[in-house]
Amino acid sequence: MSAESTERRILSVLEDDAQASYAEIANRADVSKPTVRKYIKKLEEEGVIVGYSADVDPKKLAGQSIAMVGIDVASERYVEATRKLKEIAAVESLYTSSGDHMLMAEVRATDGDSLAAVIEDDILSLDGVTAAHPSFLQERLK
Repeated sequence: MSAESTERRILSVLEDDAQASYAEIANRADVSKPTVRKYIKKLEEEGVIVGYSADVDPKKLAGQSIAMVGIDVASERYVEATRKLKEIAAVESLYTSSGDHMLMAEVRATDGDSLAAVIEDDILSLDGVTAAHPSFLQERLK
């Protein structure tokens, strides 16, 4: 078996269950526990594994609203606006995009009104941000 396929099998188990023990990963990836430890350490050091997280269903959280917000930014203000967007506490994740918008942000707040306030007061008020297009998440399907 190639090292690449071993890495892929280990990553596949972690993507499916980030809390899997080394023993469980080894069993499911058909390798030894020391091999799992070695590959996970290597993948973390190389920045392939950047963290471990829990998938959360926003409908199950009391007092939590989530929106994916497409953000357009004037090109001459892109670097500054991106830096400022990363500083907003309600912006959980920020991505560059090749789609309809330059940036996509996952924004979380206690309710729809608070989420709208973050978009209007914190995002749209930034110098260089020309538009914000929110899509409020309703039900997690997968």
